[in-house]
Amino acid sequence: MLAQVSDPLAMVVKQTDDVRIHTFVASFTGSNIANATHIIETQNQLVLVDGQFLAPYAKAFRAYADSLGKPIDRLYLSHRHPDHWFGLGTAFTDVPVHALSETMTFVHDHGEDSRSDHWKLGDLLPERIVIPKQVAAPGEETIDGLRYVFDRVTDTEIDYHLTLRLPDVGVYVAQDLVYSGTHLYLTKHLDHWMRVLQEMLVSDFTLFLPGHGLPADKNEVARNVEYLAAARQAIGDGLAGDAFKSFMLQRYPERRCPGIFDIYMPRLFGGASDY
Repeated sequence: MLAQVSDPLAMVVKQTDDVRIHTFVASFTGSNIANATHIIETQNQLVLVDGQFLAPYAKAFRAYADSLGKPIDRLYLSHRHPDHWFGLGTAFTDVPVHALSETMTFVHDHGEDSRSDHWKLGDLLPERIVIPKQVAAPGEETIDGLRYVFDRVTDTEIDYHLTLRLPDVGVYVAQDLVYSGTHLYLTKHLDHWMRVLQEMLVSDFTLFLPGHGLPADKNEVARNVEYLAAARQAIGDGLAGDAFKSFMLQRYPERRCPGIFDIYMPRLFGGASDY
């Protein structure tokens, strides 16, 4: 089933002095998975996080960023799942892209394979692959007067994940460590993922920017922990494939974007390609 393209959401989610945080969310409709990308706007420039998936949303995200009237200094790619970097080749070929070294290597080695693997998306695909050139390393950096703390998180929703924390404004750019109001993309690393989320719950951060869905608070982070625990129990009880999907859909009828089951289940239960 091809994704259905409809209107995205774009909003200012926090404003303090010279800092404005924007979130741009693709459609929740059809088989879409509500990809969320973000803009950190400071006095002189913009820093973006992730590049959307489908070409129309990538173009709309770029148009929204351009409408702010400030130069894009850089874009951080959180991880190697294609729904976060396909849009780079559509709308951000002129922007410096920073990523973990492992993410850079994966896109370099498997980017074209991933694009070919998604051939059914047709015109929704990027015309080219953009490989990040700048390494994002764990540590602290001040960019246009705002302090960033970068971390390399392993073995959660993905093997290597870049997070950005903005301690001076209480914002944690978690991307796919948190799914807000949508079903989660599950992996074999449920226990460690839960521990990472539990650390968020005792942190000083109050606003968590997800990779899918709307900006979240600690209540949603706690609900993610509960979801992962339920999935772990179901798998431990022997549920797999359609039985597992049916169980999770019935347990969490309020969560949106059920199309994500069909993306991750062949990998979680069937050993399909990780592209």
